[in-house]
Amino acid sequence: MSSDTAVGTEDQLVRSGVRRAGRRLVPLLILLYFVNYLDRVNIGFAGPNGMNEDLGLSATMFGVAAGVFFIGYLLLEVPSNLMLHRFGARRWIARILVTWGIIATIMAFTPNATVLIVLRFLLGVAEAGFFPGIILYLTYWFPAAQRARMTAWFMTAIPVSTALGAVVSSLIIEHGDGLFGLAGWRVMFLLEGIPAVLLAVVVWFSLTDRPAAAGWMPQAEKDALERALAAEGREVSEAGPKSVLGALKSPRVLALSWVYFGVVYGLYALGFFLPTIIKGFSAQYGTHFTTVQQGLINAIPYAVGLVAMIVWTRRSTNPTVRVAVPALVGGVAIPVALYLSNPWLAMVAVTICACGVLAALPGFWSLPTSYLTGAAAAAGIGLINSLGNMSGFVAPYVTGALSDATGNNKLGLWVVGICMVSAAVVTWLLRRTRRGAATPTK
Repeated sequence: MSSDTAVGTEDQLVRSGVRRAGRRLVPLLILLYFVNYLDRVNIGFAGPNGMNEDLGLSATMFGVAAGVFFIGYLLLEVPSNLMLHRFGARRWIARILVTWGIIATIMAFTPNATVLIVLRFLLGVAEAGFFPGIILYLTYWFPAAQRARMTAWFMTAIPVSTALGAVVSSLIIEHGDGLFGLAGWRVMFLLEGIPAVLLAVVVWFSLTDRPAAAGWMPQAEKDALERALAAEGREVSEAGPKSVLGALKSPRVLALSWVYFGVVYGLYALGFFLPTIIKGFSAQYGTHFTTVQQGLINAIPYAVGLVAMIVWTRRSTNPTVRVAVPALVGGVAIPVALYLSNPWLAMVAVTICACGVLAALPGFWSLPTSYLTGAAAAAGIGLINSLGNMSGFVAPYVTGALSDATGNNKLGLWVVGICMVSAAVVTWLLRRTRRGAATPTK
């Protein structure tokens, strides 16, 4: 279909434009997030497979190294998102990819714990703005009715990168040991950091900032999408904060930050410590698994969670239910895993927790994007993501510190459950303020 031949009613043109944009943009965004999330959490595979021993890291120090990434994230999320809003997604995301790819690759040559912690901090600085930038970018292309579904497809990169990444990382560590004269975990950092730099070139030449600039979309679809997004933006602007400052001080934005903190706490606690927990099955249950087998077991919760994410997003339409129910189920499931009699039953409970986390995440982002637009959306989404992702520092640090103090992971995983249940409760309470959110904040 040429650029001038699309016909149909306004609604038909919007739907066909959404389908075309989804096929063109979302696969690339999934690939970008796959690499992003893998580079963020692959330290979880490096730790129990040689890195902790080589660098002399205790569980607490490993938690600091894993979590310090999010300090840099916190500092620059809002400024980075404002820069994306100003300069466009294509330029800014390409810049992010180059800087994080270089730092992720350099981690292969870290000589000691201090340098590792510094590099993890710089990796957080480099990646700041990527995820909230993509969430903001989706608001430039997809009306609210379709955005949750597109967000869910984008976020499939989390379970895919963790499931597939667990296998790939384990294979690299096991079979890459000695390559270039490096330990296996160092080879993993090297090989998994390079793709980000290569993808920056792809983004620079193929990502389109907004529908109006899409030479690959029929003019009628571009115009219909722009009109639908503009009308929706006017409605949201009347209901939510109208400025950056208004978004940053909005009580609703701060409450949503806590909800995101609680859900993501479960995600990162599992992401960073599940490989260590699985490795510990040998002492707890008398089992023995090779490195690759451990990677395959680590992949199970995320493979099942991928299906739960897609099915739940399609089935549930109520925004509160979409977030609160899976967060509650996941929060209750994780402490149960601590008291089961064999590793397979424990993995069932862990898998239910992973399903709860992953099912809640896409629905969550429909809450702030239905309330924020323009620069206020850039600031509000950046703030929610930065405060919420502080759990990425708190979760591994608290889990590691409690493990060192008690000699096991039980208390740390109880904290995971409490945080997720509290996120479900706050989400449920926020349903009462949805109508009240119609009062503008300047």
